[in-house]
Amino acid sequence: MPHPTPVTRRPLLLRLGAAAWLALAAASAHAGPDLVGDVSTAFKLIGPNHKIVVEAYDDPLVEGVTCFVSRARTGGLSGAFGLAEDKAEASIACRQVGPISFKKPLPREDEVFSERMSILFKRLRVVRMVDTKRNTLVYLTYSDRLVEGSPQNSVTAVPVDRAQAIPLK
Repeated sequence: MPHPTPVTRRPLLLRLGAAAWLALAAASAHAGPDLVGDVSTAFKLIGPNHKIVVEAYDDPLVEGVTCFVSRARTGGLSGAFGLAEDKAEASIACRQVGPISFKKPLPREDEVFSERMSILFKRLRVVRMVDTKRNTLVYLTYSDRLVEGSPQNSVTAVPVDRAQAIPLK
């Protein structure tokens, strides 16, 4: 049996590389938010404009619930290179977008999303809380820093039909 030449092996390697890249892209597509849209708030001569972005986060443990988060994104050269520190203000609106089902029992309070807002130590966080008395999922967004967080926050709630109990850990 003849040995394959480098020319005949190359397409196979390219196909394997493309398949691995597609698998990685598909896996990472669920890891972060979906960009819904953005609006420019200030023109920057060099680098991207300052913007307000709206991103959609699907709750990883609750099928049928999506949280929409709007927040400032700093532009300019520092924003283009990921060195800017975004403002702490954010707004959240979580909605039922399909039938609600639970992948597993939920803790009473759990961080469901977290994203870096600066190169060092500042994060945007979304926490899910369960209000058992009202059978409601409450979502809170805020930012924090290693040393000092921000008191600015936003809250929203998604009621769950009383016929469907929220399973707790």
